[in-house]
Amino acid sequence: MKIRKPHIKISDVKIFAIDLAGIIFGTFVAAAGLNMFMVPNKLVPGGVSGLGVFIYHLIGLPVGLTIILLNIPLFIWGYFTLGRRIIVQSLLGTFLFSFAVDVTAPFLPRATDDLLLAAVYGGVIVGVGVGLVFYFRSSTGGTSLLSLILAKTSGFSPGQAMFGGDLLVLSLALFIFSSEAAMYSALALFVSVKVIDAIQEGFALVKQAIIITCCGAAINERLLYELGRGVTRIEGSGGYTGEGREVLLCVVTRQQVSRLKWIIHEVDPAAFVIIGNATEVHGEGFKKMQQH
Repeated sequence: MKIRKPHIKISDVKIFAIDLAGIIFGTFVAAAGLNMFMVPNKLVPGGVSGLGVFIYHLIGLPVGLTIILLNIPLFIWGYFTLGRRIIVQSLLGTFLFSFAVDVTAPFLPRATDDLLLAAVYGGVIVGVGVGLVFYFRSSTGGTSLLSLILAKTSGFSPGQAMFGGDLLVLSLALFIFSSEAAMYSALALFVSVKVIDAIQEGFALVKQAIIITCCGAAINERLLYELGRGVTRIEGSGGYTGEGREVLLCVVTRQQVSRLKWIIHEVDPAAFVIIGNATEVHGEGFKKMQQH
């Protein structure tokens, strides 16, 4: 009986190549932020990387090597707890990050002695790098992996577990380095988390509008032709009055919000309107849905 070999699509190879390039770039960006801003100023970015900074200043062990050594028991634990797939996805980013930290350390100078600048710029650069690694479907191990393990074994949510790990590292900064180092480390961690979230969710905030009105057709026409935005029309009724209403769903740019509200006011001043942020929108008129 002839055994058929699994067919590998060209598109799958292309996606893997793009992911690999993105992970490599992201790990080197994060390594630059760590080596130029955080390590020389004794700022700990939380998690295993923060422990690496501690051990480097205490006994001189390279940060990247420490990250690998501390991640090995986590990967073994995670393999039996979470399964093979998640561990394989995390291995690549973790080893590349550790490699990038130690390889670039001799060539990257200390960027500043100012702790505030180091916390802000270090947090931004590390956040960009780690955010790119997450975006391309990998991770740098450490507390992100530990949080998944604890969430499955102890009942903590991943967010609670990650916060607890970062809080522990910041507490070590308080007692081993100084209160000033701990405070600036907390600032760096906050900045990096916000940057990671921005990369994951997208930078370009648009606005979503939910319009409950009795003049749906008129508002729909003006939004289509004056703003060039599509509208989804849904039939509804008032929960108290039982009267028929139309619910319009529309997504616009921030610059179009004022015009949107003016159109609604002109057509139906009594309309009930909800306008909020939409951090990511895919489809016609916006960016196309992609593999990531």
